[in-house]
Amino acid sequence: MTEERKTSTPATEESAESKNFILNFIDEDIAEGGQFQGMTVHTRFPPEPNGYLHIGHCKALCIDFGTAEKYHGLCNLRMDDTNPAKEDVEYVEAIQQDIHWLGFDWGDRFYYGSDYFEKDYEYAVELIRKGLAYVCELTPEEFRANRGDIGIPATSPYRDRPIEENLRLFEKMKNGEVPEGKMTLRAKIDLASGNFNMRDPVIYRIRFIHHHRQGDKWCIFPMYDFAHPIQDALEGITHSLCSLEYEEHRPLYDWVVNNVSIPYHKPRQIEFARLNIDHTVMSKRKLRQLVEEHRVSGWDDPRMPTLCGLRRRGYTAAAIRNFCERIGVAKAPSTIEYGFLEHCLREDLNASAERTMAVLHPVKLTVTNYPEGQSETFTVENNPTDPAQGTHEITFSRHLWMEAEDFMEVPAPKYKRLYPDGPECRLKGAYLVRCTGCVKDENGNVTEVLCTYDPDSRGGDPTDGRKVKGATIHWVDAANCLDAEVRLYDNLFSDAQPDGPDKNFLDCLNPDSLTVLTGCKVESALVEEAKKYDAEGEGRTAKTAAGFQFMRTGYFCMDNRDCRADHLVFNRSVSLKDSFKK
Repeated sequence: MTEERKTSTPATEESAESKNFILNFIDEDIAEGGQFQGMTVHTRFPPEPNGYLHIGHCKALCIDFGTAEKYHGLCNLRMDDTNPAKEDVEYVEAIQQDIHWLGFDWGDRFYYGSDYFEKDYEYAVELIRKGLAYVCELTPEEFRANRGDIGIPATSPYRDRPIEENLRLFEKMKNGEVPEGKMTLRAKIDLASGNFNMRDPVIYRIRFIHHHRQGDKWCIFPMYDFAHPIQDALEGITHSLCSLEYEEHRPLYDWVVNNVSIPYHKPRQIEFARLNIDHTVMSKRKLRQLVEEHRVSGWDDPRMPTLCGLRRRGYTAAAIRNFCERIGVAKAPSTIEYGFLEHCLREDLNASAERTMAVLHPVKLTVTNYPEGQSETFTVENNPTDPAQGTHEITFSRHLWMEAEDFMEVPAPKYKRLYPDGPECRLKGAYLVRCTGCVKDENGNVTEVLCTYDPDSRGGDPTDGRKVKGATIHWVDAANCLDAEVRLYDNLFSDAQPDGPDKNFLDCLNPDSLTVLTGCKVESALVEEAKKYDAEGEGRTAKTAAGFQFMRTGYFCMDNRDCRADHLVFNRSVSLKDSFKK
């Protein structure tokens, strides 16, 4: 059993050989004398449509499609819909949307596992005729009791049934003449194998259940370990890339393709470690439970690790692909810090996000020596890292909004923001101001901060060149701003390992994972962006909304469901502060 490594950093210090072992294998296979010499590298991504893709799937997705891209090869998209119990068209459509959002495409190579049911059945019959499969009547309880142990072979009293009897019973299973759970079809391999996956595994079971594509045509369904290698071979897949839990299933994969008469080459299965991120659960079952118990607002809740949730939170496809690329491909399991995912997003948004000013906890700021009714315009850069992104204009007047935390009546030590008779501070892009006092309500709460400005400091630079000792603070013009709802997201789980042993993951939920602020103040120009977003209609959920840096606060995006021009809603994508240890 492979031991999991715990790491707070991606596997950047691993050797190139370790990170690229899949590519090394492929290079060997397509080289002169290799098993796939002269062939096009052909991979596949086979998600089960029983939920939404999450960041863990994204690693596999990037490996499957990315490997094909590296070799100018092909990658198929195949829905693994051989287990109809929780599969749905909704998930099929969502999976396609997420893959396209990440920038990958499968061309005309879109398949369903259920498309191969007829072929799967034919190959099962072939195995029976070869004496390599038999109908077993052990109940699930009896099956487990007869599984044996290390050094103790499994047993089945039905293993030596005559071939003709197996054919007849399998036909009855197919025709719906056998109750569910009464019979299974098992591969006849080795009951004494040290690999329990090879101890005559079940390859077909009976399920009287409606299939989302096949309807009620079938009541027997192939097991994944049987269907998957057949489907890979039929599609001409050269390299079946899958997560590490299938390593012990590889002998069964090879056994299937070697014992059915598929007239094609035999694919090679290669396993890699799946992605684990702290403060997160990756189990679809557990994610579905969070949704069904309304512990989150849905699959696209911005706290969820689903790709639609990350997209709604403001994650970009570029940031996620960069993350997957930088963590590398490893054989040993590890856990990556969520902070590194945030780091990758922060890097991307720092380069692309337009700067704007927003006040999340507003208090009035009155410039007492600025004329009442007067207004002027300042030009500010959209992104200091990229002058090509241009500029935009903001207005300034006597009455402004500022962050409540930028004022203290009695300052703490080394406090460099506004307080009575304190140092001059810069209003971002406008003037130097000095606090002169404040106004309080009957309960002693500060309702208004008073200050004076220096008319000779337009743009924040005094004409006499004096040094400004106070901080630069952001603001918005009270006469030209909009109200907004702002949602501040944190990790859904407060425990770094909510899936750890002897833990109930629900007990690890973070009660402070969402804070909703209302009455926030934002630049009025943002309404134009909201109007553009409104015009996209339902299609806007398929893309990341434009990202903004709220100066001194963080990176935010418009909520792709709830934001409207008449009701601005912003989600915090990530804070400005980068806690990741590089």
